[in-house]
Amino acid sequence: MNEQLVASFKIVLAMIIVGSSVVVGKLIVQSFPVFLASELRFLVAAVILVPLLLKLEGFPSVSMKDLCILILQAICGLFLFSIFMLYGLELTTAIDAGIITSILPAVIGALALLFLKEKLTKRVGIGIFLAVVGVMVINGSGDFSIITHDSYSMVGNLLILGAVICEALFIILGKFVSQRVSPLALSTFVSVLGAILFLPFSLYEGYHFKFDEVTFGEWGLILYSGIVVTVIAFIMMYQGVSKVPASKVGVLTGVLPISSIILSVVILGEVLSFYHIIGTILVLVAIFIMAKRPERRAGY
Repeated sequence: MNEQLVASFKIVLAMIIVGSSVVVGKLIVQSFPVFLASELRFLVAAVILVPLLLKLEGFPSVSMKDLCILILQAICGLFLFSIFMLYGLELTTAIDAGIITSILPAVIGALALLFLKEKLTKRVGIGIFLAVVGVMVINGSGDFSIITHDSYSMVGNLLILGAVICEALFIILGKFVSQRVSPLALSTFVSVLGAILFLPFSLYEGYHFKFDEVTFGEWGLILYSGIVVTVIAFIMMYQGVSKVPASKVGVLTGVLPISSIILSVVILGEVLSFYHIIGTILVLVAIFIMAKRPERRAGY
């Protein structure tokens, strides 16, 4: 019981950190191109994690099946997630992105049904439906004309939604291998794979990028993204998902949008609209329904 409580707390902390990455990402794309920023993030993480893994655990033995899962996890949860999230943040607000990430518990629940063969209960079905409606409300805030800012915002919102699906796949795939590979080894492998995947594209962007114009604060954002968002959050997430059922992990990820929305208002000075509030309420109701424990029948 205590072990699951600690594991759940680690997942919550990891999701708070991931929520902060939405705001950090919004700031980073103002200074760095997407592929270069992502490469620097995972390079920082790999430089820290590889020596740490070799010193504490040595080089782990990983089966070919687990290696394939890790590669797929890196492609979905790191490569595609970063592309969708950072390009999406160039077109939409951090608040919109934060609220859309609220659908993560529902997406994880749906994927758990598909890949982990968990049963689709009425409660989960209603939660998934409300979460989807909430995201549609957020996307309905524009007037849908072809060349307005709102239409670009809608495209950005759809990219963020793609990032959410990738994050859900990242968590579900991590659940598959977390029982056989240590959290530190998992974090190291995916960070190295992330750095490899972004390298060719980042070299092109880096060749045309003016590094001498980057400020100390902008480098600080890269270090935060690499050390806190990647190293610390990844390790805590893997430690948590190895001991907590996937359905509960999905519910705990509901703290991610709360973190990003609060930080968007406090740090970026963004303003909540009526659509944001309604969309948030719908998604939070969905999370509550999915998190509520079903009543036990008498005799059980």
